[in-house]
Amino acid sequence: MIVGACTIHLYLPGVASLKEKRGTLKPLITQLRRQFEVAVAEVEHHDVWQSSGIAVVTVSTETAHVYAVLEKAVRWIEENYYQVEVIDWDLELR
Repeated sequence: MIVGACTIHLYLPGVASLKEKRGTLKPLITQLRRQFEVAVAEVEHHDVWQSSGIAVVTVSTETAHVYAVLEKAVRWIEENYYQVEVIDWDLELR
């Protein structure tokens, strides 16, 4: 069993409150879960308006599959979700 966890650091330009932040992140998290069948949660910067850190996690029997799913999720955010900017991302496999 291979577990992959990807931490994605996001910048949310134009967000002026925690309510706006939740309104931006909630649809993103929901779409990631549906599109890639992964677990997603906000794990960093809970009280900062324009920053967020989300974790995306998946499990498989093949390392290549885990890496591919997580990398596609990051690329999908960069290419399709214009409300946020991906600042950095880190991938761990176990």
